[in-house]
Amino acid sequence: MTPEETDAALRVLCRWARLFAGWQLGTRLKGDPECDAVRDHRELSLLLRCELSALTGLLVEKGIFTVEEYSNALGREAAEMNSDFENRYPGAKATPDGLSLNLKKIREAGWMEGWKP
Repeated sequence: MTPEETDAALRVLCRWARLFAGWQLGTRLKGDPECDAVRDHRELSLLLRCELSALTGLLVEKGIFTVEEYSNALGREAAEMNSDFENRYPGAKATPDGLSLNLKKIREAGWMEGWKP
């Protein structure tokens, strides 16, 4: 692909951000600050996913690391980030079945105070 074709493909991909923002917030007018923020964040997530997948593919193709090495490193990073979140948000725990919330511990820690109901 030429740089122009790549740019066009990324612009087309980012159109999905509108659908995802609507899914999260419902239909909103263009210019709605909350929807604009969600759409911007969704665009960022889409672009980062593409960039990381492309970079990882190139590094594997060039023999910098193997798919297995990448998978192991990714698993370690995910476990570490999960542990960091559990430490930051006492009483919340991610499990294979979903997010578990211990309201007593959350109230004691106070990190959810001021959140919208």
